[in-house]
Amino acid sequence: MHLPVFLDDPRRLLSSSAAAAASASARTLARLHALLIVSSSASHTLISSLAAAYARAGDLAAAESTLTATAASSSIAAWNAIIAAHSRRGSPASALRVFRALPPAARPDSTTFTLALSACARLGDLRGGESVRDRAFDAGYKDDVFVCSSLLHLYARWGAMGDAVKVFVRMPRRDRVTWSTMVAGFVSAGQPLDAIQMYRRMREDGVKGDEVVMIGVIQACTAARNVRMGASVHGHLLRHGMRMDVVTATSLVDMYAKNGLLDVACRVFGLMVHRNDVSWSAMISGFAQNGQSDEALRLFRNMQASGIQPDSGALVSALLACSNIGFLKLGRSVHGFIVRRFDFNCILGTAAIDMYSKCGSLASAQMLFNMISDRDLILWNAMIACCGAHGRGQDALTLFQEMNETGMRPDHATFASLLSALSHSGLVEEGKLWFGRMVNHFKITPAEKHYVCLVDLLARSGLVEEASDLLTSMKAEPTVAIWVALLSGCLNNKKLELGESIADNILELQPDDVGVLALVSNLYAATKKWDKVRQVRKLMKDSGSKKMPGCSSIEIRGTRHVFVMEDQSHPQREEIVSKVAKLDLEMRKMGYIPRTEFVYHDLEEEVKEQQLSYHSERLAIAFGLLNTGPGTRLVIIKNLRVCGDCHDAIKYISKIADREIVVRDAKRFHHFKDGVCSCRDYW
Repeated sequence: MHLPVFLDDPRRLLSSSAAAAASASARTLARLHALLIVSSSASHTLISSLAAAYARAGDLAAAESTLTATAASSSIAAWNAIIAAHSRRGSPASALRVFRALPPAARPDSTTFTLALSACARLGDLRGGESVRDRAFDAGYKDDVFVCSSLLHLYARWGAMGDAVKVFVRMPRRDRVTWSTMVAGFVSAGQPLDAIQMYRRMREDGVKGDEVVMIGVIQACTAARNVRMGASVHGHLLRHGMRMDVVTATSLVDMYAKNGLLDVACRVFGLMVHRNDVSWSAMISGFAQNGQSDEALRLFRNMQASGIQPDSGALVSALLACSNIGFLKLGRSVHGFIVRRFDFNCILGTAAIDMYSKCGSLASAQMLFNMISDRDLILWNAMIACCGAHGRGQDALTLFQEMNETGMRPDHATFASLLSALSHSGLVEEGKLWFGRMVNHFKITPAEKHYVCLVDLLARSGLVEEASDLLTSMKAEPTVAIWVALLSGCLNNKKLELGESIADNILELQPDDVGVLALVSNLYAATKKWDKVRQVRKLMKDSGSKKMPGCSSIEIRGTRHVFVMEDQSHPQREEIVSKVAKLDLEMRKMGYIPRTEFVYHDLEEEVKEQQLSYHSERLAIAFGLLNTGPGTRLVIIKNLRVCGDCHDAIKYISKIADREIVVRDAKRFHHFKDGVCSCRDYW
């Protein structure tokens, strides 16, 4: 039987199969296939073209069976069409299966190897990719630009930058895509400085960057904290009129925000014509991570009002902002939003647990932790840290031992959380024991944070000399943070002579942290060395540093109220002042004596006592007592450490008012009830 006259021309048949494939008409292709079979006159070329047409039409089973059933199976072009169709369909594993099952007669070409390497890149199959590479090189494609580019993409995408560099160096020709792949690869591998260096080499090689390359460079500048170069790239984009799409603009917002230039980030964000959830998330995250939590939450609300649903990044940032300012009601609302719309993974779970803990609800944090069955190390570390912040050192140790029983190996962050928890609870022997096991059993080299915790634990417990001896045994020179931990212990335990020498050591290191300088000033004030106090304060003034003013907040019926020392701005100021005076009188009747040594200024005693009475946490507590019913638990969030006098006073107030009063300061939580603090005066 011969083909119909109108299809007796092979060229007509080829064009008919191509038209059927273009219109995705598998039925038409099947009819053509049937005609070829019954005519017994189909050539290898026609069969391979038909198989390729099946592949383009999406009928991959028919494409494969058409080839394998005939001698046309040697057509590598047809097999390439099938492999490409699997890739387009999002089935890289099937593409590799076809590649590995190629008949011996079908000799792979550059396209075949390129497609196979691309499939390996999508699967993250480095070993499989290297097998494809070996076959390609054996077949003579070692210097083929397409094969090398695909191999480079595989290595760069999955962090094998050493191998990527070897391929890159050997490539005979490097285009813009090649350079862009290397820049992006170094960024993804956490090597931003190498990414920036690669961009510089690209410019020296005379290759101009496009928007894709620039995004990679901006991300590298973000990771490397190189805002100067990031701004230079921004200028390059503007000068050359390059397209500022949502991805590029969002990368700039993220770069400026993470480097603390929030005003510039806001300007870039404000100029964006289109913003997506990632753009909003970058801006919200920038404010939250730079301590501007109220602004972060305002943006979070604006994002929702604009009709864009927050992604997981924005939700984590919102929870962080709630954590920073202790805004429990909004934090619970964000948690509820997550539960209704997202899979509650470890990242979101960790952020929610941290929020509940920092808002004073450790019980809610523990309950949520118990509900999450698939826990990673970061989640365990967070819960251990939460227990430590609330002075529950023994609970933190129990959690640590439970984690060990699961077979999960602790890391340096785990031990930092554990040692901090033991320090806050005064568990000296346990702290020394686990510091030793960290070094000897788990083979973790102590870092600054570990030494800070152990020195803090020893010094707070009055073992100032032992803490000082620990510093002399260190291989490296003690840092400012370690000296500060020891100085704080000296100040708390009235070891003023040793403290003065430590203060001198700290000043030699020329710290620019205003909090550190304030502590040094306080030590000199405690020793009545007013000349040295003035010298340190002059240093603070000359450096442009200002001590952060103390402020305290309290949430009443979903609204936050913020107070500063001697606050005169609150609408209820007269009632608050009256309540403070009444509490002061009641406390004195019970034996309270103001500890004026915590006023580090050369003032009259009466003035010192008045200043202590109007510390921000006392104003917040007075306001809470005035505006809540009997028995209501009060949670106060303070940005600085609570002073010793206020700590004593709040113990008295908790008994007078018959309330539980929870105070979160810059270091930890204090739970006051019935005249006793959970820290057992160890803080």
